[in-house]
Amino acid sequence: MEESPDLPGGLSTGEYGFAGELYEWAQALVYSVVFVVVLFTFFVRIIGVDGTSMEPTLHDSDKIVVTNILYTPKQGDIVVLRKKSFVEKPIVKRVIATEGQTVDIDFVTHKVWVDGELLEEPYIKAPTSREGDMTFPVTVPEGCIFVLGDNRNNSADSRLSRLGVVDNRYVLGRVIFRVYPFGKAGKVE
Repeated sequence: MEESPDLPGGLSTGEYGFAGELYEWAQALVYSVVFVVVLFTFFVRIIGVDGTSMEPTLHDSDKIVVTNILYTPKQGDIVVLRKKSFVEKPIVKRVIATEGQTVDIDFVTHKVWVDGELLEEPYIKAPTSREGDMTFPVTVPEGCIFVLGDNRNNSADSRLSRLGVVDNRYVLGRVIFRVYPFGKAGKVE
């Protein structure tokens, strides 16, 4: 008979068949639960999308996976942020510009420019016509980002001084995956 690992009290799986198997399964289950708790506490989060500001990319009630492992926001990333003075719940937006970049929005032609270059934005729902109370052009300060929703005409974002440019410390992480609805599960870009 093959030697089995010792169980508490000097028992072994070989001597106690079902009890030993049960102990091994329980041990594997405990390790799995600890792994999942650590993973979702320190490395990734699942967050629900609240509202329509990111349509057509993300929809109300979508469930997304967010990570902040060694993350620095980059232009084009979809991020989740939380600025309690703006709104209690986390919000989802797209990074349009990062520190040192200058954003200009022409609300007549509905175009967004970053550092003098026109942004190609195939992801937006409709042209950018909704103005906020920010004055453009805006240069993004160090350690901050400028964000917009993909549904530009139904998004409270960096065009409003209440949110304005967002300090990177408010960024909870980058959206990497949609897990629900299951039919649309996959990488988010």
